[in-house]
Amino acid sequence: VVCLDEAHTIKNANTKMSKAAMRLQAQRRVILTGTPIQNHLAELWNLFQFINPGLLGSAEQFKKKFILPIEGDNDKNRQSQLRKLISPFLLRRTKSEVIDELPEKNEIKLPVELSSDEMAMYEVRRRETEERVRANVGDKMSTLAEITRLRQMACSCSLVDRKWKLPSSKVLAFIDLAESLDESGNRALVFSQFTSFFEEVKQAMDKAKLSYLYLDGSTPMAMREKLVKDFQTGKCPFFLISLKAGGLGLNLTGANYVIHLDPWWNPAIEQQATDRAYRIGQKQNVTVYHLISQHTIEEKILRLHKTKRNLSDSLLEGSDISHAMTQEELLELLQDNR
Repeated sequence: VVCLDEAHTIKNANTKMSKAAMRLQAQRRVILTGTPIQNHLAELWNLFQFINPGLLGSAEQFKKKFILPIEGDNDKNRQSQLRKLISPFLLRRTKSEVIDELPEKNEIKLPVELSSDEMAMYEVRRRETEERVRANVGDKMSTLAEITRLRQMACSCSLVDRKWKLPSSKVLAFIDLAESLDESGNRALVFSQFTSFFEEVKQAMDKAKLSYLYLDGSTPMAMREKLVKDFQTGKCPFFLISLKAGGLGLNLTGANYVIHLDPWWNPAIEQQATDRAYRIGQKQNVTVYHLISQHTIEEKILRLHKTKRNLSDSLLEGSDISHAMTQEELLELLQDNR
Protein backbone atom coordinates (compact mmCIF):
# COMPACT_ATOMS: atom_id res chain seq x y z
CA VAL A 1 0.00 0.00 0.00
CA VAL A 2 1.15 3.54 -0.74
CA CYS A 3 -0.62 6.31 1.16
CA LEU A 4 -0.24 10.04 0.52
CA ASP A 5 -1.14 12.44 3.32
CA GLU A 6 -1.86 16.09 2.35
CA ALA A 7 -2.30 14.69 -1.18
CA HIS A 8 -3.21 18.07 -2.71
CA THR A 9 0.58 18.56 -2.81
CA ILE A 10 0.48 16.61 -6.10
CA LYS A 11 -2.43 18.61 -7.56
CA ASN A 12 -0.26 19.93 -10.42
CA ALA A 13 0.68 17.17 -12.88
CA ASN A 14 3.73 19.09 -14.12
CA THR A 15 5.56 19.31 -10.79
CA LYS A 16 8.48 17.09 -9.78
CA MET A 17 6.52 16.07 -6.66
CA SER A 18 3.63 14.76 -8.76
CA LYS A 19 5.87 12.96 -11.25
CA ALA A 20 7.78 11.26 -8.42
CA ALA A 21 4.54 10.13 -6.76
CA MET A 22 3.25 8.65 -10.01
CA ARG A 23 6.32 6.38 -10.19
CA LEU A 24 5.57 4.71 -6.84
CA GLN A 25 4.65 1.04 -7.21
CA ALA A 26 1.96 -0.57 -5.03
CA GLN A 27 -1.06 -2.87 -5.21
CA ARG A 28 -3.27 -0.36 -3.35
CA ARG A 29 -3.26 3.43 -3.27
CA VAL A 30 -4.90 5.73 -0.71
CA ILE A 31 -4.81 9.52 -0.51
CA LEU A 32 -5.88 11.84 2.32
CA THR A 33 -6.57 15.56 1.90
CA GLY A 34 -8.68 18.28 3.47
CA THR A 35 -8.79 20.25 0.20
CA PRO A 36 -9.16 17.89 -2.77
CA ILE A 37 -9.73 20.91 -5.03
CA GLN A 38 -8.18 24.24 -4.12
CA ASN A 39 -8.60 26.22 -7.32
CA HIS A 40 -9.99 24.31 -10.32
CA LEU A 41 -11.14 20.89 -11.55
CA ALA A 42 -7.85 19.98 -13.26
CA GLU A 43 -6.43 19.37 -9.77
CA LEU A 44 -9.02 16.65 -9.15
CA TRP A 45 -7.98 14.90 -12.38
CA ASN A 46 -4.39 14.55 -11.20
CA LEU A 47 -5.38 13.14 -7.79
CA PHE A 48 -7.49 10.47 -9.49
CA GLN A 49 -4.72 9.81 -11.99
CA PHE A 50 -2.66 8.71 -8.98
CA ILE A 51 -5.25 6.52 -7.20
CA ASN A 52 -7.21 5.25 -10.21
CA PRO A 53 -5.34 5.91 -13.49
CA GLY A 54 -7.61 6.22 -16.51
CA LEU A 55 -10.88 6.58 -14.59
CA LEU A 56 -11.29 10.18 -15.74
CA GLY A 57 -9.64 9.66 -19.14
CA SER A 58 -6.66 11.66 -20.34
CA ALA A 59 -6.15 15.23 -19.19
CA GLU A 60 -7.36 16.51 -22.55
CA GLN A 61 -10.44 14.27 -22.51
CA PHE A 62 -11.27 15.38 -18.96
CA LYS A 63 -10.93 19.02 -19.99
CA LYS A 64 -13.31 18.63 -22.94
CA LYS A 65 -15.87 16.43 -21.19
CA PHE A 66 -15.98 18.03 -17.73
CA ILE A 67 -13.85 21.15 -17.14
CA LEU A 68 -15.13 23.23 -20.07
CA PRO A 69 -18.84 22.32 -19.66
CA ILE A 70 -18.83 22.63 -15.85
CA GLU A 71 -16.57 25.63 -15.29
CA GLY A 72 -17.41 27.38 -18.54
CA ASP A 73 -21.13 26.65 -19.02
CA ASN A 74 -22.24 25.58 -15.53
CA ASP A 75 -23.50 22.32 -17.06
CA LYS A 76 -25.44 20.55 -14.28
CA ASN A 77 -25.68 17.26 -16.19
CA ARG A 78 -21.91 16.99 -16.60
CA GLN A 79 -21.44 17.97 -12.98
CA SER A 80 -23.79 15.16 -11.95
CA GLN A 81 -21.96 12.68 -14.21
CA LEU A 82 -18.64 13.57 -12.66
CA ARG A 83 -20.00 13.26 -9.12
CA LYS A 84 -21.39 9.79 -9.88
CA LEU A 85 -18.08 8.76 -11.44
CA ILE A 86 -15.90 9.68 -8.47
CA SER A 87 -18.28 9.09 -5.52
CA PRO A 88 -17.57 5.31 -5.18
CA PHE A 89 -13.93 6.15 -4.48
CA LEU A 90 -14.53 8.89 -1.89
CA LEU A 91 -15.00 8.80 1.86
CA ARG A 92 -15.84 12.24 3.19
CA ARG A 93 -15.74 12.97 6.89
CA THR A 94 -16.33 16.55 8.00
CA LYS A 95 -15.15 17.84 11.35
CA SER A 96 -18.71 18.37 12.59
CA GLU A 97 -19.50 14.73 11.89
CA VAL A 98 -16.56 13.18 13.72
CA ILE A 99 -15.72 15.61 16.52
CA ASP A 100 -18.41 16.54 18.98
CA GLU A 101 -16.17 17.51 21.87
CA LEU A 102 -14.66 20.65 20.30
CA PRO A 103 -15.32 23.96 22.11
CA GLU A 104 -16.94 26.95 20.38
CA LYS A 105 -15.31 28.91 17.57
CA ASN A 106 -16.18 32.58 16.97
CA GLU A 107 -15.30 34.46 13.75
CA ILE A 108 -14.89 38.25 13.87
CA LYS A 109 -14.32 40.60 10.93
CA LEU A 110 -12.25 43.52 12.22
CA PRO A 111 -12.49 46.50 9.80
CA VAL A 112 -9.35 48.62 9.47
CA GLU A 113 -9.79 52.24 8.35
CA LEU A 114 -6.81 53.37 6.31
CA SER A 115 -5.45 56.91 6.76
CA SER A 116 -6.27 59.58 4.15
CA ASP A 117 -2.68 59.37 2.86
CA GLU A 118 -2.90 55.59 2.51
CA MET A 119 -6.28 55.77 0.74
CA ALA A 120 -5.00 58.43 -1.67
CA MET A 121 -1.96 56.32 -2.51
CA TYR A 122 -4.08 53.20 -2.87
CA GLU A 123 -6.65 54.90 -5.11
CA VAL A 124 -3.97 56.26 -7.48
CA ARG A 125 -2.53 52.78 -7.80
CA ARG A 126 -5.95 51.20 -8.27
CA ARG A 127 -6.83 53.54 -11.16
CA GLU A 128 -3.45 52.99 -12.83
CA THR A 129 -3.89 49.24 -12.47
CA GLU A 130 -7.40 49.29 -13.92
CA GLU A 131 -6.21 51.27 -16.94
CA ARG A 132 -3.28 48.90 -17.54
CA VAL A 133 -5.50 45.83 -17.28
CA ARG A 134 -8.09 47.28 -19.67
CA ALA A 135 -5.32 48.00 -22.16
CA ASN A 136 -3.97 44.46 -21.87
CA VAL A 137 -7.09 42.37 -21.33
CA GLY A 138 -5.68 39.06 -22.57
CA ASP A 139 -2.84 38.81 -20.06
CA LYS A 140 -4.30 37.09 -16.98
CA MET A 141 -0.93 36.55 -15.25
CA SER A 142 -0.11 40.26 -15.50
CA THR A 143 -3.55 41.07 -14.05
CA LEU A 144 -2.98 38.75 -11.08
CA ALA A 145 0.42 40.37 -10.45
CA GLU A 146 -1.19 43.83 -10.43
CA ILE A 147 -3.93 42.63 -8.08
CA THR A 148 -1.30 41.17 -5.74
CA ARG A 149 0.34 44.58 -5.48
CA LEU A 150 -3.00 46.15 -4.55
CA ARG A 151 -3.50 43.48 -1.90
CA GLN A 152 -0.06 44.31 -0.51
CA MET A 153 -0.96 48.02 -0.41
CA ALA A 154 -4.07 47.15 1.60
CA CYS A 155 -1.64 45.81 4.21
CA SER A 156 1.04 48.50 3.93
CA CYS A 157 1.89 50.97 1.16
CA SER A 158 5.60 50.46 1.84
CA LEU A 159 5.36 46.91 0.44
CA VAL A 160 4.90 48.47 -3.01
CA ASP A 161 6.57 51.88 -2.57
CA ARG A 162 9.87 51.56 -0.72
CA LYS A 163 10.00 55.35 -0.20
CA TRP A 164 6.81 55.25 1.88
CA LYS A 165 7.61 56.11 5.50
CA LEU A 166 4.20 56.60 7.14
CA PRO A 167 2.95 53.88 9.51
CA SER A 168 0.59 51.16 8.31
CA SER A 169 -2.92 51.45 9.75
CA LYS A 170 -3.26 47.68 9.62
CA VAL A 171 -0.06 47.16 11.59
CA LEU A 172 -1.25 49.70 14.20
CA ALA A 173 -4.63 47.93 14.45
CA PHE A 174 -2.90 44.58 14.88
CA ILE A 175 -0.59 45.90 17.62
CA ASP A 176 -3.60 47.29 19.53
CA LEU A 177 -5.29 43.88 19.31
CA ALA A 178 -2.10 42.00 20.21
CA GLU A 179 -1.44 44.18 23.27
CA SER A 180 -4.99 43.60 24.48
CA LEU A 181 -4.66 39.82 24.04
CA ASP A 182 -1.27 39.78 25.75
CA GLU A 183 -2.51 41.75 28.75
CA SER A 184 -5.36 39.24 29.16
CA GLY A 185 -2.99 36.25 29.08
CA ASN A 186 -4.21 34.93 25.73
CA ARG A 187 -2.11 33.30 23.02
CA ALA A 188 -2.51 33.69 19.27
CA LEU A 189 -1.49 32.35 15.89
CA VAL A 190 -0.97 35.16 13.36
CA PHE A 191 -1.18 34.38 9.63
CA SER A 192 -0.24 36.41 6.56
CA GLN A 193 0.57 35.37 3.00
CA PHE A 194 3.18 38.13 2.66
CA THR A 195 6.50 37.49 4.41
CA SER A 196 7.52 41.08 3.54
CA PHE A 197 4.54 42.30 5.58
CA PHE A 198 5.65 40.15 8.50
CA GLU A 199 8.94 42.07 8.51
CA GLU A 200 6.99 45.26 9.32
CA VAL A 201 4.83 43.43 11.85
CA LYS A 202 7.90 42.04 13.61
CA GLN A 203 9.50 45.49 13.85
CA ALA A 204 6.29 46.87 15.37
CA MET A 205 6.08 43.98 17.85
CA ASP A 206 9.71 44.51 18.86
CA LYS A 207 8.97 48.19 19.48
CA ALA A 208 5.88 47.28 21.54
CA LYS A 209 7.91 44.66 23.44
CA LEU A 210 5.61 41.81 22.38
CA SER A 211 7.48 38.52 22.18
CA TYR A 212 6.81 36.15 19.27
CA LEU A 213 7.98 33.11 17.32
CA TYR A 214 8.20 33.19 13.51
CA LEU A 215 7.89 30.49 10.86
CA ASP A 216 7.94 30.70 7.06
CA GLY A 217 8.89 28.51 4.11
CA SER A 218 12.61 28.96 4.71
CA THR A 219 12.47 27.57 8.27
CA PRO A 220 14.34 24.20 8.46
CA MET A 221 12.30 21.21 9.61
CA ALA A 222 14.24 20.73 12.85
CA MET A 223 13.72 24.39 13.78
CA ARG A 224 10.05 24.14 12.78
CA GLU A 225 9.55 21.31 15.29
CA LYS A 226 11.35 23.28 18.00
CA LEU A 227 9.20 26.36 17.38
CA VAL A 228 6.02 24.29 17.66
CA LYS A 229 7.22 22.73 20.92
CA ASP A 230 8.19 26.13 22.32
CA PHE A 231 4.77 27.58 21.53
CA GLN A 232 2.85 24.57 22.83
CA THR A 233 4.75 24.69 26.13
CA GLY A 234 3.87 28.37 26.60
CA LYS A 235 7.25 30.00 26.00
CA CYS A 236 5.76 32.72 23.78
CA PRO A 237 2.27 34.28 23.42
CA PHE A 238 2.38 34.91 19.65
CA PHE A 239 3.31 32.68 16.72
CA LEU A 240 3.67 34.47 13.36
CA ILE A 241 3.22 31.97 10.52
CA SER A 242 3.40 32.32 6.75
CA LEU A 243 0.06 31.07 5.42
CA LYS A 244 1.54 28.77 2.79
CA ALA A 245 4.25 27.38 5.08
CA GLY A 246 2.10 26.86 8.16
CA GLY A 247 -1.40 26.21 6.88
CA LEU A 248 -0.86 22.45 7.17
CA GLY A 249 0.80 19.85 9.37
CA LEU A 250 1.03 21.84 12.61
CA ASN A 251 -0.71 21.09 15.91
CA LEU A 252 -0.92 24.38 17.82
CA THR A 253 -3.75 23.91 20.29
CA GLY A 254 -1.89 26.13 22.76
CA ALA A 255 -3.50 29.11 21.00
CA ASN A 256 -7.01 30.31 21.77
CA TYR A 257 -6.93 33.14 19.20
CA VAL A 258 -6.19 33.10 15.47
CA ILE A 259 -5.53 36.34 13.55
CA HIS A 260 -5.60 36.52 9.74
CA LEU A 261 -3.84 39.74 8.72
CA ASP A 262 -5.04 39.53 5.10
CA PRO A 263 -7.65 37.46 3.23
CA TRP A 264 -6.67 34.64 0.88
CA TRP A 265 -8.59 33.95 -2.37
CA ASN A 266 -9.88 30.59 -1.20
CA PRO A 267 -11.57 30.57 2.23
CA ALA A 268 -10.80 26.83 2.53
CA ILE A 269 -7.08 27.66 2.77
CA GLU A 270 -7.74 30.13 5.58
CA GLN A 271 -9.89 27.51 7.29
CA GLN A 272 -7.06 24.99 7.21
CA ALA A 273 -4.76 27.56 8.80
CA THR A 274 -7.33 28.26 11.52
CA ASP A 275 -7.54 24.52 12.11
CA ARG A 276 -3.94 24.53 13.38
CA ALA A 277 -5.56 25.67 16.65
CA TYR A 278 -9.18 24.52 16.25
CA ARG A 279 -8.65 20.76 16.23
CA ILE A 280 -8.72 17.64 18.40
CA GLY A 281 -7.03 18.45 21.69
CA GLN A 282 -8.27 22.03 21.88
CA LYS A 283 -9.92 22.65 25.25
CA GLN A 284 -10.51 26.42 25.02
CA ASN A 285 -12.96 28.42 22.94
CA VAL A 286 -11.23 29.77 19.84
CA THR A 287 -11.75 33.30 18.48
CA VAL A 288 -10.71 34.05 14.90
CA TYR A 289 -10.05 37.66 13.80
CA HIS A 290 -9.94 38.71 10.12
CA LEU A 291 -8.34 42.16 9.67
CA ILE A 292 -9.91 43.74 6.57
CA SER A 293 -8.87 47.13 5.15
CA GLN A 294 -12.03 49.08 4.33
CA HIS A 295 -12.75 50.32 0.77
CA THR A 296 -10.00 48.14 -0.71
CA ILE A 297 -9.74 44.97 -2.76
CA GLU A 298 -9.80 43.01 0.52
CA GLU A 299 -13.52 43.72 0.90
CA LYS A 300 -14.13 42.42 -2.63
CA ILE A 301 -12.22 39.25 -1.84
CA LEU A 302 -14.54 38.75 1.14
CA ARG A 303 -17.50 39.04 -1.22
CA LEU A 304 -15.92 36.33 -3.33
CA HIS A 305 -15.76 34.16 -0.20
CA LYS A 306 -19.54 34.52 0.16
CA THR A 307 -20.41 33.79 -3.47
CA LYS A 308 -17.76 31.26 -4.38
CA ARG A 309 -18.82 27.72 -3.57
CA ASN A 310 -16.03 25.38 -2.62
CA LEU A 311 -15.40 23.05 -5.56
CA SER A 312 -15.02 19.95 -3.44
CA ASP A 313 -18.30 20.66 -1.61
CA SER A 314 -20.00 21.04 -4.97
CA LEU A 315 -18.91 17.60 -6.11
CA LEU A 316 -19.58 15.87 -2.82
CA GLU A 317 -22.85 17.52 -1.85
CA GLY A 318 -24.40 18.38 -5.22
CA SER A 319 -24.46 22.16 -4.85
CA ASP A 320 -23.66 24.48 -7.74
CA ILE A 321 -20.04 24.23 -8.78
CA SER A 322 -17.83 27.30 -8.99
CA HIS A 323 -15.46 28.13 -11.79
CA ALA A 324 -12.00 29.51 -12.39
CA MET A 325 -12.10 33.30 -12.37
CA THR A 326 -12.29 34.94 -15.79
CA GLN A 327 -10.33 38.01 -16.86
CA GLU A 328 -13.57 40.04 -16.70
CA GLU A 329 -14.16 38.99 -13.08
CA LEU A 330 -10.58 39.93 -12.19
CA LEU A 331 -11.14 43.32 -13.81
CA GLU A 332 -14.30 43.79 -11.74
CA LEU A 333 -12.17 43.46 -8.61
CA LEU A 334 -10.26 46.57 -9.71
CA GLN A 335 -13.25 48.77 -10.35
CA ASP A 336 -14.43 51.39 -7.87
CA ASN A 337 -18.00 50.40 -7.11
CA ARG A 338 -18.20 51.10 -3.40
